[in-house]
Amino acid sequence: MNKNCCTKVLPAIVHPTKCCVNHTCQNYIVPEIHPSHTTTVNHENFIHEHYFPHTQSVVNKVSNQQVMMPGSGPMAGGPMSGQMSGPGFGPRPGFGPRPNFPY
Repeated sequence: MNKNCCTKVLPAIVHPTKCCVNHTCQNYIVPEIHPSHTTTVNHENFIHEHYFPHTQSVVNKVSNQQVMMPGSGPMAGGPMSGQMSGPGFGPRPGFGPRPNFPY
């Protein structure tokens, strides 16, 4: 070493700490059982078909009234006074024309 050269020691520069992480691993096997079952269901379907036959008929009803008009009955001495007597047997002229039904 040269005696004419002087060496000076400077303060140390401290850098941030570099962190390292070591990982260890241990594997565990856990058996998990998933059972399954299949059921076959056979379906039988009965189809009930309902029928409703329908018929139709027509009924024609005719009514009749015998009306005794005042002053024209068998007791009034009209043209038919000598024929049948009693309710419903009055003279025809008081009744008018026969109705014309549409059938």
